[in-house]
Amino acid sequence: MRKKLLRTSCLLAAVLVGAASPRPSQAQALKGGTLRVALLTDIVNYDPQQFSSVNFPLIKNLYDSVIEYTPEGKAVPSLASAWTIAPDATSVTLTLRPEPTFQSGAKLTAEAVAASLKKAADPKLGKNLYATMSFVKGWDVVDPHTIRLNFTAPAPERQITDLLQFISVIDPAGIDTVETKPAGIGPYQLAERVVGQRIRLTANPGYWRNGEPLSKEAQFTIFSEDAAATAALESGATDMIYGGTARSAVRLKNAGYSLIQGPGQLVQVFRINATRGPFRNEKFRQAFNYLMDRANILRLGYNGLGEPVALPWAAASPAFDASYTTKYALNLDKAKQLLSESGLSAAEMSNWKLLTNSGDEPSVVISQLVQSTLAKVGIKIELEMRSGSDLVDAMLSGKFDATFGGVGNVQKFPSRLTTNSIYRTTNNPVLGNPNPFPAYVAAIDRVNSTFGPGADVKGAYDNLNQVLVTSAFGIPTNTYDVALLVGAKNVAGFTKDIDNLLVLRTVGFKP
Repeated sequence: MRKKLLRTSCLLAAVLVGAASPRPSQAQALKGGTLRVALLTDIVNYDPQQFSSVNFPLIKNLYDSVIEYTPEGKAVPSLASAWTIAPDATSVTLTLRPEPTFQSGAKLTAEAVAASLKKAADPKLGKNLYATMSFVKGWDVVDPHTIRLNFTAPAPERQITDLLQFISVIDPAGIDTVETKPAGIGPYQLAERVVGQRIRLTANPGYWRNGEPLSKEAQFTIFSEDAAATAALESGATDMIYGGTARSAVRLKNAGYSLIQGPGQLVQVFRINATRGPFRNEKFRQAFNYLMDRANILRLGYNGLGEPVALPWAAASPAFDASYTTKYALNLDKAKQLLSESGLSAAEMSNWKLLTNSGDEPSVVISQLVQSTLAKVGIKIELEMRSGSDLVDAMLSGKFDATFGGVGNVQKFPSRLTTNSIYRTTNNPVLGNPNPFPAYVAAIDRVNSTFGPGADVKGAYDNLNQVLVTSAFGIPTNTYDVALLVGAKNVAGFTKDIDNLLVLRTVGFKP
């Protein structure tokens, strides 16, 4: 049965050779021009393997991935025209298109993909992609346009395609400097950047998808306030807002603007550094399962766009379990009981700060709400306000006691959760290495190895969920739409990305 399924999968991949990701049906009637995009936050760098939401505006515009997903999660070709999973599921062989050209003029080759894999497999360089590479043992360059990835053990098909979809290929000549200078193969190339003010992209003249990008230039303007970006859209000074607040997005939608909600929801997680202060105490951490006012967090932070959750999954995830949201609803009495069982004094329980993104209105509002809720059980804390690269550095290096942050890949294969820093099983930048929660590491390993006929897949997911709420180093609160996109009435052709990254190559103007 397993071999039959794999042969079917491989046949599907072969049928899709030459296909590109679906384009919006109205794209044929659109005309190009200069797209003016308002952003609320500047990017951190140009490395596509740093999959932070602040970098989402540029990743899919400067780079292409090995394969792509449709909004429904169906794997389709991109830089790889086909992929073949071995009958024993211990490897996958990629056939690369011969025509794609890097913005430097170099051709796409298997050696180029190998260079990107080498970076991704390096714990110091792989960033968010490193954890997804955990089941890759190595790779073989078969010929200039064929490469085979070898796995440490048989892997589920969705885990394999998730990996391929996550790999954006970097020009080998630019890997060492990719943080400061893009080295992509995507539809656009960098023309200008003034840090904190603007970014300008121009069309890649050697781009491999026929007729794309539709618009030959994209201009990004960074606004310090959501209100200023909204005013620019309403006055016609910009064509779209990417990454604005839910409150403004709902208001603009009601005024006739296009609100694009993609399939790539994030889950808001109260991230706990279990190596510091009172958070070393398990009972203290577990109390936070009951200290999150999820309904009001969603209402105040995201204008109700999303769903309350107590697990790090969107509803589309096979590991999603709605019963946890009810079981771990706000309950101050249960929280007080766990706090009492912790044995900590009031002073010890209050000896920490909540790192807060001062440049993000939802983060500030949510942090203030949590601060107020904690005061009701005798925990008095301060908010540590940071923004920009200072904030990102603190989050990615574990220089915080607790903080809120979104986690992605929550609608994909469950172990993709480990691509997020707080959930990494190895080389965790917050919790350290080895991971101090061996039951969590074992639960992820069980999910990765439980597949095929007769396997207790549900049991593996149930076990992981129970371990997550018991270890309590991350307390999910709600799903939300990262990078909401609001477009002017004359702009169309938006391509919904599975991760809600901004895709501009199909966007144009109505005649």
